[in-house]
Amino acid sequence: MAGHSKWANIKRKKEREDAGRGKLFTKAARRITIAAREGGGDPDANFRLRIAIDAAKAINMPNDNIQRAIKRGTGELDSGSVFEETIYEAYGPGGIALLIEIATDNRNRTISEIRYILSKYNASLGEAGCVAWMFERVGLVEADGDLDEDQLLLTALEAGATDAEKGEDGFEITCEAENLQQVEEALNRAGLKVKNAEITRKPKNTIPVSLEQADKIADLVEALEENDDVQAVYTNMELTEEIITHLESK
Repeated sequence: MAGHSKWANIKRKKEREDAGRGKLFTKAARRITIAAREGGGDPDANFRLRIAIDAAKAINMPNDNIQRAIKRGTGELDSGSVFEETIYEAYGPGGIALLIEIATDNRNRTISEIRYILSKYNASLGEAGCVAWMFERVGLVEADGDLDEDQLLLTALEAGATDAEKGEDGFEITCEAENLQQVEEALNRAGLKVKNAEITRKPKNTIPVSLEQADKIADLVEALEENDDVQAVYTNMELTEEIITHLESK
């Protein structure tokens, strides 16, 4: 996952700058509603819901909005819409693979909008399964604390993590998706402060790109993420230090 935190931090900086915009709250509310619908409205008993709530709080979503989203998911409030999740697969500039996570109440509308965005950036929608095999679903925990790297690795591996490393912004721990909750809880017990815990998609292999191609891919990802129905976009673009520095300077 090397480079994930820096790439994520670029996007989070933009999110903080845009935090007053309802678009971010709309996406967060959908995640919460879907999680509550699938696992109930108690975040202590529904880990996916707790992750969604934590992500919403990170963008300063008001608690009233969070509670309404939970109630829509549990059926206490009638939203008038039923959201379903799906994944679109695409090819971007330079043959880069794109995995696009969707939450929509109208698939026909969404697929039309995604096709239009892709075409604007010389990208194209692929058949189901064309790029999904290039990614693996993993858990990711980002944390701060006083443990040294050896202690962290031992604690994380004993809890079921597959890797742990220390970077400029703290520790980054990866695990199989189904082990995310137990890894996060173990890190909390060890005295680490968990800043983020999420299920993400990790490319099995990455593709090197030029700075020009990186710009085009970043612009495409941003355009896709501007769409209300898009929850997340993953690519297999190789994130070198040069590319990360370049994107941070944009």
